[in-house]
Amino acid sequence: MKNTTESPSNYTDLQHMSVTDLLTNMNKEDQTVPMAVEKVIPSIEALVQQIVAKMSKGGRLFYIGAGTSGRLGVVDASEIPPTYGLPQGKVVGVIAGGDGAIRKSVEHAEDDPKQAWRDVQAFGISDKDVLIGIAASGRTPYVIGGLAQANAAGLVTGCITCNTGSEMAATAQYPIEVVVGPEFVTGSTRMKAGTAQKLVLNMISTATMIRLGHVQGNKMVDMQLSNEKLVDRAIRMVMEETGISRTKAELLVKSQGSVRKAIDHYNAEDA
Repeated sequence: MKNTTESPSNYTDLQHMSVTDLLTNMNKEDQTVPMAVEKVIPSIEALVQQIVAKMSKGGRLFYIGAGTSGRLGVVDASEIPPTYGLPQGKVVGVIAGGDGAIRKSVEHAEDDPKQAWRDVQAFGISDKDVLIGIAASGRTPYVIGGLAQANAAGLVTGCITCNTGSEMAATAQYPIEVVVGPEFVTGSTRMKAGTAQKLVLNMISTATMIRLGHVQGNKMVDMQLSNEKLVDRAIRMVMEETGISRTKAELLVKSQGSVRKAIDHYNAEDA
């Protein structure tokens, strides 16, 4: 395995840099990340196609990871219900060490190759579902073990890593290897590697939700109206789609409870 995530930084004597130089050089490194993601779009597409096929038949999407990688999976999963209106539990993020590890590091939680499968079994995972492992290094036992057991159980498996030739990529059926090179601070994979993983997760979940019909035009028509900002956004979306006044759009949104239902109700009455 070519372990570029642990390679020495391209910069030395960071402690002697000015704040301007620190920020400028970090930004310079960050600009390389989208280009690295662009190179693996075919791999992302292959995995998305599998997820859409499974979820369109009632399956679910699971993420497993440890540390920063696990937290990114949890964040992506937690944003799906409010953004796209799916019920809780359709996209699930599982982190080594449990939910407490989201806020505080749990030592050695990532070292047990059997724990991830035990963790996802609590959700009744089955061969109808998809499991994606996330690990910058590609060598986290928790993730590799979970993927191996998922393969044995007949699940579709994928992974997101920032090294090539890793054991995790060899284990996953649909590996995504985003090679971002050395970190600004040597080995600090919450930086470029974390950014790359977040970008890929955004692409996977957003493309999947669009293909499953949760976006019309360019609008999140199934988003949950859980605060005033989102209610206001919904009203403006209905106004744009139908051409009606704000007063009428507000009444529709509040009576129907979602953008999709408000527009459908308007179209049915107008027909």
